[in-house]
Amino acid sequence: MDDRPSVRQRRILITGATGFTGGHACRYFAAQGYQVAAMVRRIPPGPVPEGITYYICDLMNKAELDRLIYSVAPDAVLHLGGKNSVSESWKDPLLYMETNVLPTIYLLNSLRGFPDSRIVIAGSMAVFPLTPPLRPPHPYSLSKSLQKAAALSWEVLFNQTVILAEPSNLIGPGPSTGFCALLARHIAACEQAGKTEPFRISSKKARRDFLDVRDAVKAYELLLDKGTRGHTVTISSGIYQTLEEVALQMLGISGTEAPLAWGDEPDAVASKEAHPGEIDMGSLGWRPEIPIGTSLRDVLEYFRKQEGDAR
Repeated sequence: MDDRPSVRQRRILITGATGFTGGHACRYFAAQGYQVAAMVRRIPPGPVPEGITYYICDLMNKAELDRLIYSVAPDAVLHLGGKNSVSESWKDPLLYMETNVLPTIYLLNSLRGFPDSRIVIAGSMAVFPLTPPLRPPHPYSLSKSLQKAAALSWEVLFNQTVILAEPSNLIGPGPSTGFCALLARHIAACEQAGKTEPFRISSKKARRDFLDVRDAVKAYELLLDKGTRGHTVTISSGIYQTLEEVALQMLGISGTEAPLAWGDEPDAVASKEAHPGEIDMGSLGWRPEIPIGTSLRDVLEYFRKQEGDAR
């Protein structure tokens, strides 16, 4: 734990606190000595971890959000709330606009009374330029691009300290719905129940940058501490692998013969190569530390436990 008084006394508000990244972030910042205000829609079951206080609040309820912000008076804010499924965004595009764009503006507006509060907003590498001709690859990308434009514009208009982080595909133990988590769940189900239907992968050649969520959370802390306001930062491992390479690596780790079905569909997710960004994370002292093999092993062990508990 960091014993600096400035850290011990800091209050951090984390939205999306019961989500995949949010759960890791709450535990990490509490362990670092922060007073963690975890914004949730409902309090999760089980004991409350030391250093974390749950606050029930809907980001779409402006009055409720105003009351929470003034009650917590955060020194730092990590905005992780939102939705991030490409396939779901095609089914309900309005939900993605309502969930990813409007709550970000509501949150920033509520924070205008706390000009010293430092704010990191978790964006996405799936954004596209909002200049004609507009070519959004999917509604999720549109929602995150509009979120980015709104957040950085709000920083200029109202002189707030806003930093936008664009992480790559985050993996690690926990309730994720990403590719690696879905594959690990399939493998665990095959091991526990002899499941035989194949896990379908749309393309062997689609390339992704995978980063452990625990490394990403450390990057968020550095941005809250040292990041430059109004800048966009890419957070990634810098290593791209095909979905086939990652799937075969996880099967090798598992030692099972879980069936897979390979498709030849075009890449449905924009696979944008990581760009340097406006802040060099290396200059802030951040480097990814957890290799993908460790992340995949931890993901698999998490879902093995989930499948075992379900039985």
